[in-house]
Amino acid sequence: MPDRPRRDPRSGEDWHRQLMSVLPGLLAAIFLAALDQSVMSTSIKTIADDLGGLSLQAWPTTAFLITSTVSTPLYGKLSDMYGRRPLFAIAIGVFVLGSLCCASAQSIYQLAAFRGLQGLGGGGLLSIASAITADLVPPRERSRYQGYTMSCWIAASLLGPIIGGLFASAHSVLGVAGWRWVFLVNAPVGGTALIVVSRVLRPTGQRRARRIDHWGATAISVAAVPLLLVAEQGNRSGWTSPTALACYTVGALGVVAFLLAERRMGDDALIPLRLFRVATFSLAITISALVGLGMFGVISTVPLYLQVVHGLTPTAAGLMMLPMMAGTLASVILSGKLIKRGGGLRILPATGSTIIALAMFCCCLVTVDTPLWALGLIMVAFGIGIGSCRTVNVTAQNAVPPRDVGVATASVVFFREMAGAIGVAGYLSVLFGALPARLATAVGDAASRPEVSAALADRAVAGNPANAPFFAVLRGGREALADWSFLPAMDPRLARAFQLGFDSAIGRVFLVGGLVMCVAALLALCMKPPELRTVGAAQAEEYFGRHRAPESA
Repeated sequence: MPDRPRRDPRSGEDWHRQLMSVLPGLLAAIFLAALDQSVMSTSIKTIADDLGGLSLQAWPTTAFLITSTVSTPLYGKLSDMYGRRPLFAIAIGVFVLGSLCCASAQSIYQLAAFRGLQGLGGGGLLSIASAITADLVPPRERSRYQGYTMSCWIAASLLGPIIGGLFASAHSVLGVAGWRWVFLVNAPVGGTALIVVSRVLRPTGQRRARRIDHWGATAISVAAVPLLLVAEQGNRSGWTSPTALACYTVGALGVVAFLLAERRMGDDALIPLRLFRVATFSLAITISALVGLGMFGVISTVPLYLQVVHGLTPTAAGLMMLPMMAGTLASVILSGKLIKRGGGLRILPATGSTIIALAMFCCCLVTVDTPLWALGLIMVAFGIGIGSCRTVNVTAQNAVPPRDVGVATASVVFFREMAGAIGVAGYLSVLFGALPARLATAVGDAASRPEVSAALADRAVAGNPANAPFFAVLRGGREALADWSFLPAMDPRLARAFQLGFDSAIGRVFLVGGLVMCVAALLALCMKPPELRTVGAAQAEEYFGRHRAPESA
């Protein structure tokens, strides 16, 4: 390392060469995290059937979500203290170990426990990979390298459902039950990432011995776990059930305890409270959380809408998300070029949030008869908006002292994941809260139409068990709301009422999401991002550490 931040052309060659050498390891780790999310969607039912726990299939997903989210800020802080390489190696190793344990699970309860172990590693994959990039790459250049990341995400999103479906449908592969390979494939990918990172990534920055914030880590777990738990299970157990109320209480107490612990620990805190006194950092965190809420809301509700209203298969509904990914990739590349010129840190997230809001409002106008190509265009708009908003990561990293880049990166991921999980629960709550009344209205209106009245008078239609849910709702029943698998077999004239009712109910979801994104756009306009650093965080930390310059520089 030189005695000062290098600004000559050769410095760009140095960090570019080192980044490209370690990039395969970073992408392999990102691929692991992305693949895990997509591969489970098509295989969890088969896994749960084989382990005899179909009614408990949500718990393995919930366990991973909780442990990965809670461990994210801890990885960020420890990587600032002890370096990225050892923590990244630990994250990859724990993730692979958890994957191997998942492959050996003999019950759904074991699988949930092992998924929790896997999540302890997964919490560090994305946050440390992003922090390593921030260490090596100057902020002006950072966004253009996100194209590699997005390409990796798209590849994992394409391959995940296919791999999950192939393994889930295979009785056995090499003498091992097919679904177990869903987890076994993580071993070679994780091994590749571990080898590359261990051999290529050099230690960076000035590491300092600090106290470990045990109380802060405990408090944030007490705060996050109940809230994530009720977010995942609230639709099943009820948002005002005694269990949910207990989760709210424990979560609130955990938040208070966390704030007290962080105030006491000062600079050694898991997430130092002084960072939130930086207005740009606080706004970037808030905008990222709101965008996460919108993004996860789209990902969770649009495929459901396509399957129920437009009759697409789960695979076809998943493929309809590809236009969004393509829009995100294109937007990330264009955003990188704008940031390289020194601008866009405020206008890009403001524009992106506005585009997401407009796309959501367009979804409110979508009907049962809207062609799929129009929906595809809306998904492209979603992608463009999401890609533009990813620049808030660069803003958050650039707004804090170089020695806090790991904490800043992990904080962005943590609050985005928390907001996403809670947001999905909120979206589904709005949807299923409005659905009964909207469905009853749609069925009542349909029954008065001549073509439907003729169908109801037909004994063959009335006697078909597949049409029974229509008559149940017409009489005021709610049995059809729990399971919509009957819809493809229902008489099309009757099924249209269910499609109209669902379409009407989900419109409220998109309206709420659009309003949330309008708030994000206004906050983005209020940001005043500082001038972008011309060197990577590790290089800046080295320089300021040697010269004892003020950290705010």
